[in-house]
Amino acid sequence: MDAKEKIQYKKSDFYYDLPERLIAQTPAMPRDSSRLLVYHTAEKRIENKIFRDVIDYLNEGDVLVVNNTKVIPARMYATTEHGGMVEVLLLKRYDLNTWEVLMRPGKKGKIGVKMKISDELSFTVKDVTETGERIIEFEWEGVFEDVLSKVGTMPLPPYIKEKLADQSRYNTVYSKIDGSAAAPTAGLHFTPELLQKIKAKGVQVAEVLLHVGLGTFRPVSEDIITDHKMHSEYYSIGEESAEIINKAKREGRRVIAVGTTSVRTLESVANEGGMVEAKSGNTEIFLYPPYKMKCVDALITNFHLPESTLIMLVSCLTGREEILSVYEYAVENEYRFFSFGDSMLIV
Repeated sequence: MDAKEKIQYKKSDFYYDLPERLIAQTPAMPRDSSRLLVYHTAEKRIENKIFRDVIDYLNEGDVLVVNNTKVIPARMYATTEHGGMVEVLLLKRYDLNTWEVLMRPGKKGKIGVKMKISDELSFTVKDVTETGERIIEFEWEGVFEDVLSKVGTMPLPPYIKEKLADQSRYNTVYSKIDGSAAAPTAGLHFTPELLQKIKAKGVQVAEVLLHVGLGTFRPVSEDIITDHKMHSEYYSIGEESAEIINKAKREGRRVIAVGTTSVRTLESVANEGGMVEAKSGNTEIFLYPPYKMKCVDALITNFHLPESTLIMLVSCLTGREEILSVYEYAVENEYRFFSFGDSMLIV
């Protein structure tokens, strides 16, 4: 990274102008028919493709790292003892009964207040975090996951106004482990058939886990980005995946992350040589230029919100000015943006 990149960045340094009409409201049908912008960093070159063409840019021996988290129906509505209504978004499970949640309006979530979601599910507010989230303790009858599937809805981002006809489209085809409040959206483009073709080409797929919560999506409120504090999110890397990734790094083969959540997981545990450790924990890692990736060599990602931590992370692979010029190109060429939008491969 050259010297001019080593400045104290402001949030506004990562702003770009996006027409509202380019914010995707529905997912592509089929999943792999979305557009793919391929950006070659060495040559500063752009290609326009369809997502299923991604296989042409993957080589035998590459490792594709995917986040196997599963979005739960985390948004629900509760009534207070006085008949008021609050929206509750599940963020992080602490133990069997206890969750950290985002509550709107927060002023109704005072410590000790009891609220009812349904005849089967209620909770008590136990604490308030430094950043205003609530710690609540649930009481329920039956199996919690079954109750949640009845009363909860998929927590689509606020910029998506259309109702999602098929709830499964807000999960990847390889999602396994319940716990996310938002989808790792870069993975939404893969179909089982495309993944099978990729594996048949000799590309290995390694699964990691990061339960997506507020850390990924909380807006940057500070003017100087280094003053922003990330919300912690739970991650896990198993022994098998760590070995697949480390063997590739030792042999000089590429590690290609699917999505910024996979990047955050890998870079949270990578050493200076790019080797990762099999472990679980909570990460608050915040990646922005001039950070150089230790483990990740290439990235498949969607187009992210202006001034977000995600566009800051992606610019670590390209540089700030480059990523903004690529985004300007994407806007001019009417790519679809955000969660249900098109994809980008940075190689």
